[in-house]
Amino acid sequence: MTGRVFSGLLLIAALLSGGALGAAELNDHVPETYTVKKGDTLWDISGMYLKKPWLWPELWDVNPQIDNPHLIYPGDELYLVWVDGQPRLRVRRGDMKLSPNMRVSPLDLAIPAIPLDELGAFLLRHRILDAGELNNSAYVVAASQGRLISAPGDRVFGRGPFPDGERAYGIFRAGDAYRDPVTKELLGYQARDIGSSRLLSGNDDEVTELEVTRVSEEVRITDRLLPNEERVLDATFYPRAPGMDITDGYMIAVDGGVTQIGTMDIVVLNRGEREGLEIGHVLAIYQAGELVFDQVARNNVRLPDVRAGLAMVFETFDKASYAVVLKASHPLKVGDKVKNP
Repeated sequence: MTGRVFSGLLLIAALLSGGALGAAELNDHVPETYTVKKGDTLWDISGMYLKKPWLWPELWDVNPQIDNPHLIYPGDELYLVWVDGQPRLRVRRGDMKLSPNMRVSPLDLAIPAIPLDELGAFLLRHRILDAGELNNSAYVVAASQGRLISAPGDRVFGRGPFPDGERAYGIFRAGDAYRDPVTKELLGYQARDIGSSRLLSGNDDEVTELEVTRVSEEVRITDRLLPNEERVLDATFYPRAPGMDITDGYMIAVDGGVTQIGTMDIVVLNRGEREGLEIGHVLAIYQAGELVFDQVARNNVRLPDVRAGLAMVFETFDKASYAVVLKASHPLKVGDKVKNP
């Protein structure tokens, strides 16, 4: 699925309200009117107006002017009104073609909810596998002409389960083991994208021949072969707070291995589907309070945790999740906590 289609699906579904979300509290000194610019996102605009940007659908509730208020285009003018004592945004459309019910701008020029094109590509390249999935997957057992590493166009031989009807396989290498920092439970293994391949022989052969079609690194013996998945965000996705308490949540890894985490960086959380996390859940990021010496009481005391950002879950697994940092008011790091916003 292309990035444009991926963003388009998100854009249509991203901010549909699933029920009452509570009163949307405005920031101080919000603009009475705002003209949408190229590069804006709905999340940016919601953060400009709302103290809790994940309550964005509440700001759009009861909007009679347009069929889908979540499709907003550069040049549109937003203006603030009050309905039954609650703030609401209205839209004046920008340049329009003088033909019935038609816009100049095509659908894919609408501003996105969140800039998620990169996340779509990330989902195609990254997975978290539990030990059973990893151990029971097919793997590269040999390469043509006795080579130890392979490149595009080379042929490799795989052994293990190849599901019927599947012809395209991703090539992955087992990476870091993810463990819960509190309980030390094994949460899964990073599956690093190495490349792609296509099946040349039958799925039921004991040893299966494949052609390497793409590589990000050299393919090696023992690399794993996993069927390609169409992985896009669920159509019911929209940024929202979890409906349950998230306890002992932490950022346990970051894509790219950077030491300081900032806006739009992708992190791994030690909480997943079994704890109730869902795609679209927004979590607050907290830095652990410092341990300081109280010069009056003459002992050490732990300061309260400091809120330092927001993250949104965009892919869940049984025991872990991927999230993207939407806001960082301080430099973040692996080991910072995630809690209900």
